[in-house]
Amino acid sequence: MTERVSLTLNGTLLSPPKTTTTTTMSSSLRSSTAASRLLRSSSSSTRSTLTLSASTSLSFARSLVSSPLLSSSPLSQKRHGVSSVNRGFNSTATTKCSASDPDQLKNAREDIKELLNTKFCHPILVRLGWHDAGTYNKNIKEWPQRGGANGSLRFEIELKHAANAGLVNALNLIKDIKEKYSGITYADLFQLASATAIEEAGGPKIPMKYGRVDASGPEDCPEEGRLPDAGPPSPANHLREVFYRMGLDDKDIVALSGAHTLGRSRPERSGWGKPETKYTKEGPGAPGGQSWTPEWLKFDNSYFKEIKEKRDEDLLVLPTDAAIFEDSSFKVYAEKYAADQDAFFKDYAVAHAKLSNLGAKFDPPEGMLSNGAPNLLVQTYDIEKRSSIMIEKKSNE
Repeated sequence: MTERVSLTLNGTLLSPPKTTTTTTMSSSLRSSTAASRLLRSSSSSTRSTLTLSASTSLSFARSLVSSPLLSSSPLSQKRHGVSSVNRGFNSTATTKCSASDPDQLKNAREDIKELLNTKFCHPILVRLGWHDAGTYNKNIKEWPQRGGANGSLRFEIELKHAANAGLVNALNLIKDIKEKYSGITYADLFQLASATAIEEAGGPKIPMKYGRVDASGPEDCPEEGRLPDAGPPSPANHLREVFYRMGLDDKDIVALSGAHTLGRSRPERSGWGKPETKYTKEGPGAPGGQSWTPEWLKFDNSYFKEIKEKRDEDLLVLPTDAAIFEDSSFKVYAEKYAADQDAFFKDYAVAHAKLSNLGAKFDPPEGMLSNGAPNLLVQTYDIEKRSSIMIEKKSNE
């Protein structure tokens, strides 16, 4: 790889978000305000918490929660072109981290859309966000040692991990956007690019929040080995070991696996797949590699259909792909998603949002929407759980 990556703030501090006031609110946001106030008052008045309408709280929570994570086989780093990072990628630590500017987030999203339309880089941008977040370890409480979505993937030491082979290209792609919008943290930009790529490829709307704080230096990078491997001896057990460590479950594992409907595996990077197939030999984008689906830039449920049938030798099936139809628990969800794309989209949106928040430290603490409005529920999948508890308490009185 000859093109150098230069991702640096040139000593410029990331600016805090502008304070914005929303004058017109949707009914769901008004409901969220009520939910937030009731939750905050729960410590002083359990009874007041129980007055929250179950239908309101649950419906609002659900409305918000309505080949990225696979590692590469250990190959030579020179073969991946990572050595060029040492010369061109500036991994100087920033002296201050702050939340992202909401106006810049909105504008950056439009620039990312244009990038996707011209470079056809949806798969690698999805992978960028996932690999930054997928290092999270729920058993480590301290930030940023716990890993997760903190932007540490921009540092050379983590970028050189075998699982991240080729992601230097993703950093190259978003370099100009980061330089243009210096008020966005790397952690937010990685996740914004990932979610936008899914949506622009025809996938579901992801209920994202922003305000992730950046890890400050290479010393904050996690150790190598936290991301899943494509061909472990026991694929199903391996997937559970890795994803359970992140706090995810079997449904999340299978739903997230469905993102392989996008992209290709390149043997020179991962050690898996064919150099080219009838589906990839002419691009779009750089030709070559082996895809999981015929239309590998379209997000749909075809991954599950193709893995189930295994009819086409030009389509890739990794050991971890096969496991979702071989393991009895995984198979329940895989069969469901193969038959029902709407169900897949719904569960995928929830799982992607969970993943994008793993390990993140938010400023403001509750995060914010891309339009600058506060995210009144700290974690949407947690508030639904709380609502269920409230309903149970009320029914027992």
